[in-house]
Amino acid sequence: MGKVYFIGAGPGDPELITVKGQRIISEAALILYAGSLVPEAVLEKASENARIENSASMSLAETNALLTEYAQAGNTVARVHTGDPALYGAVQEQAELLAQAGIEYEIIPGVTSACAAAAASGSSFTVPGGTQTLILTRMAGRTPVPEEESIKVLAAHKTAMAVYLSASRPEDLRAELLAGGLDPETKVVLGYRIGWPEEKSVVTTIENMAVETVKHGFNRQTVFLILPKEVAAASKLYDSGFTHMFRDASENKE
Repeated sequence: MGKVYFIGAGPGDPELITVKGQRIISEAALILYAGSLVPEAVLEKASENARIENSASMSLAETNALLTEYAQAGNTVARVHTGDPALYGAVQEQAELLAQAGIEYEIIPGVTSACAAAAASGSSFTVPGGTQTLILTRMAGRTPVPEEESIKVLAAHKTAMAVYLSASRPEDLRAELLAGGLDPETKVVLGYRIGWPEEKSVVTTIENMAVETVKHGFNRQTVFLILPKEVAAASKLYDSGFTHMFRDASENKE
């Protein structure tokens, strides 16, 4: 029996896939990738004998049939997803079918677009003396969201937020953030197709986020970073007067 690896390919930049993920791709007999979101450049190191299939038009039954066929024949199989498989992926339902067939699987994490967008814009989700919490969420759409996890409810915590899959409704997102009590001048980063050649980062505010989203044509593959209290005190970690397990502050006193 072979093994199936669910691989997070990152947000788009082929260099943001993990070393382990890239190694599995190079060893796989079958590579099934989400072609609508994963660039083909991620697959450049695939074996010349590998079968490579784009799953964009496939159903769960069709993808499972391919994964099962190759794994049961004793092969290494790479199921390549965008970002990190644990976030807004469909790994659980695929993994359950593999488990029912007695096929071993492993999940290899990847860089999610929120972290890539923060890096691209030079932003930080947590700051010393400021927010220490990051919420990853989305607005309700065809996939519902529990009422207690609505944007309005979550915004009331006034922590950093990364909002996925909501670019088609920027005005609704703005309204929900304001209804949750966030200041209209709160910093917002619009991260569009982060990691792709057409990547763009726009820094704005909650007040202006909807206008900026529409103006730049960010209608898909956009993550919204909501960053209250981003400016705060300096970290104690490298403060010469701060004692921790690797440094005794008393040694630095004159």
